[in-house]
Amino acid sequence: MTKGTSSFGKRHNKTHTLCRRCGKRSFHIQKSTCANCGYPAAKVRKYNWSEKAKRRKTTGTGRMRHLKTVDRKFQNGFQTGTPKGARGPSTA
Repeated sequence: MTKGTSSFGKRHNKTHTLCRRCGKRSFHIQKSTCANCGYPAAKVRKYNWSEKAKRRKTTGTGRMRHLKTVDRKFQNGFQTGTPKGARGPSTA
């Protein structure tokens, strides 16, 4: 029997299925682990030997719903309370 074409025809079982965390088809069913993000581990899988993969997943590649406002708040010194103009005329 050959190791090539005829052997590939016998493959009809799925080893990996969709991952709940990253959405890729990398969740190994028998191992119960995602090959892409490491789910169900608490921390997302990341290695220094793959610089491009880190670049694809890092902060700034998504929406940054909270972080994009933090820079503006930092430049203003994290002010709290109502702005001076919104308080109405001063009673002097």
